[in-house]
Amino acid sequence: MLMVTKQLNSKCKGGIVIETDTLDQVLCSKYPEIKVEDVRMVKSPLRICPFGAHIDHQNGLVAGLALNISIDMAYVPNDTGYIRVQSLEFPEEDNFHINNVPPMVHGSWGNYLRGAVLALEKKFVLKRGIYAIIKGNYPIGGLSSSAAVTTAYLLALCDVNEIEISKLDLIMYSHWVEASFIGLKNGLLDQSMNILSRDGFLTIMDTKTETYELIPKPKEMAEFKVVIIYSGITQSLIDTGYNTHVDECKVAAWLLSEAAGFPLTNFENAKLRDIDYEIFETYKSYLPGRFRKKAEHFYGEMNRVKEGILAWNKGDLCKIGNLMIQSGESSINNYECGCSELVTIFNILKSTRGVYGARFSGAGYRGSCIGFIDPSYEVDIKSRIDEEYPIKHPDYANLYQVNFAKTDNGARIVGRELIS
Repeated sequence: MLMVTKQLNSKCKGGIVIETDTLDQVLCSKYPEIKVEDVRMVKSPLRICPFGAHIDHQNGLVAGLALNISIDMAYVPNDTGYIRVQSLEFPEEDNFHINNVPPMVHGSWGNYLRGAVLALEKKFVLKRGIYAIIKGNYPIGGLSSSAAVTTAYLLALCDVNEIEISKLDLIMYSHWVEASFIGLKNGLLDQSMNILSRDGFLTIMDTKTETYELIPKPKEMAEFKVVIIYSGITQSLIDTGYNTHVDECKVAAWLLSEAAGFPLTNFENAKLRDIDYEIFETYKSYLPGRFRKKAEHFYGEMNRVKEGILAWNKGDLCKIGNLMIQSGESSINNYECGCSELVTIFNILKSTRGVYGARFSGAGYRGSCIGFIDPSYEVDIKSRIDEEYPIKHPDYANLYQVNFAKTDNGARIVGRELIS
């Protein structure tokens, strides 16, 4: 069973007050007519990307792993068609009928739930609703919690409506929610790692061909963990410069095509993946500064994914770590994302014994910095962060967190695997 260890405000709709309980029991306390044995569970993991960051929206190659930190949801079907979901992180319940989905409300956690229903209704007729309780394990900025929660909703809705869906289709529905309903111009990285990952494998996704490969960890690779340092800063990506950076990449692709004499495509379809590296090298002087930097990051990151695959196959954690650091530095200097708090954490990790490599996680505007570490150095790594970060950023001294995680399987209904 999935444990809950935080208290929900008693003023929340439904009047749930819990100290320590299981999600299925919490759901049954809210709906007394529900039997515990009828409750179903979905686990949707958060993800990291050691290299291949910020290029999925340009149809690049991406790499990642799922963590044993997840969005967990207990749910039961209902024949009324109503969706009623309570988050343990937010006081409001989202409550609507599948035939009358409310519009997106800026800043509402319920947008992903509404988008999941609309995504499925593009192809399927939904007849059954769900009653559900959902929670996250840690402060999760930068680990793609939005993709994880969307996948959880999609899996539950498909389950209760007896809809069979492939992993790749699930990725596309989840991506539609963020890109088309929410309005974030992201690619397929987050959804791919959340859904495709397997414990002990590196997931490689070609976001242009929509094909993927799971590369097993070799026996000679040393054990490693992932350190996750939450900066204390949380901000929705739609409220950052994320979409602007995506457009700058498109401008770079457009200008390179024009300089090379290629037929110009629709701006929205302009992708750096369609421009060979040799073309970029020949015509990069035609690109104004910030556009050239975005292209430099794209081609550098594509190469780091390829080198990372070789390093993973050899079990070379030192090389993987170096590639992570290169990726992090390019994210700062070329992709021009990051905030001072995340840069501080990144620089601390780079110089801390036991850390193979580190980089921002997510878009880099807020959230977390991650690193591959030797597990025997956990205490030392945490101590170093605790000694330096609060002094440099006192506003977040009571908010930041240092956590450690292992890799895990992708999203699944507990006890059942997804269709391939």
